[in-house]
Amino acid sequence: MELLRELAPGVARIALLVTTSDEPITAITVRDAQEAARAMGLHIKVHGANTSREIDAAFETFMRERPDALFVGPSAFFNARRVQLAHWATYYRVPSTYSGRNYVEAGGLMSYGADLRDAYRQMGVYTGRVLKGAKPADLPVMQASKFELVINHQTARMLGLTVPPSLLAVADEVIE
Repeated sequence: MELLRELAPGVARIALLVTTSDEPITAITVRDAQEAARAMGLHIKVHGANTSREIDAAFETFMRERPDALFVGPSAFFNARRVQLAHWATYYRVPSTYSGRNYVEAGGLMSYGADLRDAYRQMGVYTGRVLKGAKPADLPVMQASKFELVINHQTARMLGLTVPPSLLAVADEVIE
């Protein structure tokens, strides 16, 4: 949220879009986003969507409520609908941030999340250990250690946003 606020300084009201299905990550995302918003003095409103039509309905709600920004929670369902999400966010002119670079590649504004290429490399290392005889239960649980910030400069321009030099300097990739 800090990165989103740096990109769009006037942000005060954030819409959080999550799946409402029984995903443990949803509860964690809502809790963490609410804590972060409270600490930054932002107002956050949670919206749920589990179907393509519910995504459309959420964006219709955004059109009426006019949040300053949108934070899309991590979800396999949302990942499969990333083009739809990026399209609606741009259409309704809502600055948005996502959990992975593939949303930004589909036209979303910005993402900050685990570097999936690094995660897949780690999976390969684990697979190699298992193939060499290690028991999976004996291997440590690894969390993401490499994160990446990706910004779609073209989307920023379409939304009338100027990407500050401080963000450009720390971005892992800027898509023109």
